[in-house]
Amino acid sequence: MKAWRWSGVAGLLLLLVGCGGSEDADSDSASGDAERLGGVAQPEPTAAAPPSPEVAPFDEAVAIDVSARLRSDRRLMVEGTTNLPDSTRLQLLVERELSGVRWQERTEVEGGRFAAGPFGPGSGLPDGGYRITINMPAVSIQPPEVRARLGAQGEHLSGPLVEESRHGLGRVISASERFLVGSQPRRTTDKVEVQALE
Repeated sequence: MKAWRWSGVAGLLLLLVGCGGSEDADSDSASGDAERLGGVAQPEPTAAAPPSPEVAPFDEAVAIDVSARLRSDRRLMVEGTTNLPDSTRLQLLVERELSGVRWQERTEVEGGRFAAGPFGPGSGLPDGGYRITINMPAVSIQPPEVRARLGAQGEHLSGPLVEESRHGLGRVISASERFLVGSQPRRTTDKVEVQALE
């Protein structure tokens, strides 16, 4: 009976030694891999992200052409063309010269064109002089694709419509045009476009 116990204990010991040997073999192979890689386990290399395509900087003088149309309800529609990149955000402002009353609207360039309106009160615009101003806000609030073309501070903008921001936010754009609204044009020495009711 004692022999039977001893043989059972001996078998158990052999089983434990056999299990321990496999752990040593695994650790030996892991340490061998680490030695081949310079002593430090290296992560698997991943595929590098493709480089982003280069965007050509905006290299033309900024051009904006504005036109206005008086609707049958005597409210003003403003349209225009520009060479600014598509998705450039613009702000259009219409101001009555006599009273200083203003109407404004935001728009974006699409296909080299922009449009906004109608501007004016529900009762229609009274006869008189109006100034239409188109502003491009700071490049920092433009969409990423526009910033890439114009530069982070608008450094790629040039031409007579470009000016430095008063708030130190880089270059901005401002264009202005004067219009007269009414069926009885007044005498004026200004270069203006007279808008008659359609």
